[in-house]
Amino acid sequence: MPVAQISAPPGARELLLDTASAIMREGDIVDISLSELSLRSGLNSALVKYYFGNKAGLLKALLDRDWQAIVTSVDALVAKDGWNPEAKLRRHISKVIDTFYAVPYLNRLTMRLVRECDDAEAKRIAELYLSPIYRAYEQLIGDGVRAGVFRPVDPQLFYFTVTGAVDRFFSARLVMKYCFDTDTLTEELRDRYREHTIDIIMAGILAR
Repeated sequence: MPVAQISAPPGARELLLDTASAIMREGDIVDISLSELSLRSGLNSALVKYYFGNKAGLLKALLDRDWQAIVTSVDALVAKDGWNPEAKLRRHISKVIDTFYAVPYLNRLTMRLVRECDDAEAKRIAELYLSPIYRAYEQLIGDGVRAGVFRPVDPQLFYFTVTGAVDRFFSARLVMKYCFDTDTLTEELRDRYREHTIDIIMAGILAR
């Protein structure tokens, strides 16, 4: 059936994105089957072409949706008055861990799309979603150093430290399965890892 003749129910675009996200979360993967997407969502897979052009377009739209929420959150945190740099950074790391718990595929999907797309699209992803996080670290760390709260730390390396620590944990279900007899990331485990990670990272940046 031609796409133009397919009935698109209200909220179909959002449902496709939500279902794609759920498939990747549950399967610990950064890809989807259009047949599974159709089965799980109850929607005709031709709607993927209607809304996104193709599967790659769907994945890009999902990336945009998930990253936009993070960038908006970090921008609001940096601009927040009445919070000192240490409180802001602790809050940010906490939110990063919560985000990766909700969308553990995010960093892997980002790297996949950057590798597979052309230079213009790679630069768009970097400028919209990766650079704002780095600039936020520049400001937060700089404010903390000027306040005597933080020691001087390279914001670029700090970015990789935080992202690596969080991404590695939430993409390690196979390691957990074979080493620790569980592949379930529970809220209790998330909370323990949040406290552990914040303690470790803050101990490395706080002025001695």
